[in-house]
Amino acid sequence: MFLESVLLEEEGWRVNHKRVERIWRQEGLKVPQKQPKRGRLWLKEGSCIRLRPERKNHVWSYDLMAARTQEGRAFRILTILDEYTRESLNITVSRRMTSQEVIYQLAELFVERGIPEHIRSDNGPEFTARAIRQWLRDLGVKTLYIEPGSPWENGYIESFNGKLRDELLNREIFTTLFEAQVLIDNWRKDYNQIRPHSALGYRPPAPEAIMPGYGSTSLTLSVVQ
Repeated sequence: MFLESVLLEEEGWRVNHKRVERIWRQEGLKVPQKQPKRGRLWLKEGSCIRLRPERKNHVWSYDLMAARTQEGRAFRILTILDEYTRESLNITVSRRMTSQEVIYQLAELFVERGIPEHIRSDNGPEFTARAIRQWLRDLGVKTLYIEPGSPWENGYIESFNGKLRDELLNREIFTTLFEAQVLIDNWRKDYNQIRPHSALGYRPPAPEAIMPGYGSTSLTLSVVQ
């Protein structure tokens, strides 16, 4: 519950995190439970312990999620994360997600952000297809595939996906695919620029900065660490 306390303090409130948690419980809101530490398969190649991110663009990770619009039709969500900065680099929402679409989204990011040294994922067909493996190999990107059935080895993106599901997907009814795209992109911007991250000393991954000297017409831009 410390995150909510930090957000309230940034708004100018003087709060106690225990009081915030008590109010959440009284209102019947979900209080996140502490997750038990796991000690499995940490020495496997590509695990979170074996290769920790050491700098920006050292290790990216990506994953696929699923959700539905109001009429019951499924859509896919591709999430891409820089494990070191914790910044959400991209979230793509589409009815279908092929390996070619994954390549296209990565290519856009590589041009904009630079090419990462490693990229971590599970063994889904969109990530293990011959085309994407060869394309990454040609660019010099090393692929890190986690052990099947071991999502904790992809802990950075799994944690991010859990926040996306708890804070948005489980709370919203998406009437159209376009509405889902807009709301998810707005959530990504809030996650990157406003939402404090405990691993970053309760700073957002890419905080908003106000350029000095503009007064009421200050220019807002994203600052990437």
